[in-house]
Amino acid sequence: MMRTDVSRFAPWRLRVRRRLLALPQGASLEDHRMMLRAIELADAAGARGEVPVGAVIYRHGTILAEASNDREASRDPTGHAEVVALRLAAITNGGWRLNDCSMAVTLEPCPMCAGALVNARVARLIYGARDPKAGAVDTLYDLCRDARLNHRMDVVGGLMSVRCGSLLTNFFKARRMNKRTAAAL
Repeated sequence: MMRTDVSRFAPWRLRVRRRLLALPQGASLEDHRMMLRAIELADAAGARGEVPVGAVIYRHGTILAEASNDREASRDPTGHAEVVALRLAAITNGGWRLNDCSMAVTLEPCPMCAGALVNARVARLIYGARDPKAGAVDTLYDLCRDARLNHRMDVVGGLMSVRCGSLLTNFFKARRMNKRTAAAL
């Protein structure tokens, strides 16, 4: 009986898995797993009354830091998930340079966060939903790939965008409904 080399089927299985997960070009299964964790963090932030955004910084499958928005709780205007995660990752890393790290975040970063990612030398950014009001990676600006800056990173946008976007849409819909209810009383 002849043995079949199973390893030759691995690329086929990976393509099928990528298609089933609808991974954008440049995204890996590890990125998908990290985005799922970012979504969990965003969901928890929404339950606390914060805008539901979550971020995970990782290197070779190991999470260095994770955070969600905490502007309301900390009363800090820089309390965006990305900035908080960068601070924690720098502590874990033992330095501010995160050149071999990736970040998965549920919402396209704003100018402040995109600038912080560039300054931290993050290698890759993976984001979920586009931000039509403040997106500084693809939508309004392209800070993460601007050739005039001292660092550029690989960007993968739209990973699990529907799920990430629905977190925000549902959060703000509920917030508007609560305001209407309160005004009616």
